[in-house]
Amino acid sequence: MAVTRLSAIVLACCLIVASCGSTTSTEFERTEPTRTQSDGLTTADGYLTRLWADGFDRPTQMVFAPNGDLVIAELGGGENEGVGHILRVAGNDLGDRTVLQQELDKPTGIAITGDLLWIMERDRLSVTTLEPGAVRTIVAADLPSNGRSEGTLTVTPDGQLLYDTSGSKRGPDRVAGSGTLFGISDAAQGPQAPVVIATGFKHAYAHVVDRDGQLWSVEMTDGNFDGQRASDELVSIRPGDDAGWPQCVDDNRPVIEYGGSAELCAASPRSHALFGPGATPTSIVVAPWDPDTFIVTLWLTGQVVSIPRVEPANEPHTPRLFLDGITSPQHLLVDGDGVLVSDHETGQIFRITAG
Repeated sequence: MAVTRLSAIVLACCLIVASCGSTTSTEFERTEPTRTQSDGLTTADGYLTRLWADGFDRPTQMVFAPNGDLVIAELGGGENEGVGHILRVAGNDLGDRTVLQQELDKPTGIAITGDLLWIMERDRLSVTTLEPGAVRTIVAADLPSNGRSEGTLTVTPDGQLLYDTSGSKRGPDRVAGSGTLFGISDAAQGPQAPVVIATGFKHAYAHVVDRDGQLWSVEMTDGNFDGQRASDELVSIRPGDDAGWPQCVDDNRPVIEYGGSAELCAASPRSHALFGPGATPTSIVVAPWDPDTFIVTLWLTGQVVSIPRVEPANEPHTPRLFLDGITSPQHLLVDGDGVLVSDHETGQIFRITAG
């Protein structure tokens, strides 16, 4: 596989995420469930979940190509084996699958802008086309990280490509460039110098823009702070925000051992929702059946939850259990009036619909 280096733009968690060291299961508010036609899955009342496709090998992110084909990244083996690949699945024949790229190092993120395919691996971002075996151009290499992976890629409505560098620290200090959300403007035109959107994250793994143009991100906050485990969370982000890690965790809780203070943490965005320690949120979408509801996958707990978009009154929202029974829910993708959800462990993709 040929790879070229774009030197002028090179920027000086668990299996594929940062927070899989816990087996903690968080109790969420529950709706009255109804059994769906997918064996072993329980979905909130009024919704159905059905098997849509299977046979994938540790899938991570998935996106739709302009012609309706599904493009999906897979680890293809152990997380450190370097055998990841990108598949193109024909929209009119889910069994028709073409390898676009291979021998990738833990591909956790992909995105399509125009005719370009962007790929996030363990610590590098590259760009290529949708042609099988096309040359990849490295856009950013040796990215700061938590030592395991970066997160997913997101394309905003105005065509900006978002990617994050997972947080790393030395003592109380962040490693330069880590824990940062970056953007590449007009990504359909190809690589450009990235801009910093926000900082201070342990791992802003997945993002979404709502109907009002507000940017949201999940945050994985792995580890103990002042002897207490921190919760994973959902936050809204505005350009220039500092989320506060590692001085501030949870809903702006100061971490005294790292120099945190109430005054410092008050300047960070508050938690919109808390998922609990080690929940490991890996994907978020706006529900196509309700623009005021977010759907989030929790990789470690094996749950998919819903969260209202409305600002919480006092305390952060408690997520509501929406779908249970998937082994390792990895990624969500809006598909018309439904949502696809992949299972990293079993290689299955399910489709959720209202009704």
